[in-house]
Amino acid sequence: MIKAEVAVYPLKTNSASGVINNSIDSLNNHNINYRVGSTHTEITGSTDDVFNSLQTMFSEAERIGGEINMVVTISNASE
Repeated sequence: MIKAEVAVYPLKTNSASGVINNSIDSLNNHNINYRVGSTHTEITGSTDDVFNSLQTMFSEAERIGGEINMVVTISNASE
């Protein structure tokens, strides 16, 4: 089980919140748990599921918003 904290930052768009929300919504099709915070989203699950969900988030944000930055912190430490 790993945990990732991820933030998506759309560039050169007038609808940043739409890009962010769509990328978060893409997590619904993955076998992970996630919690949306004010500055980032926390994702927990198996290593493969977390990495797959991060790729989906990036791809969805890129598809809708074009240029984006994505900042991710990943940990396998237990709380």
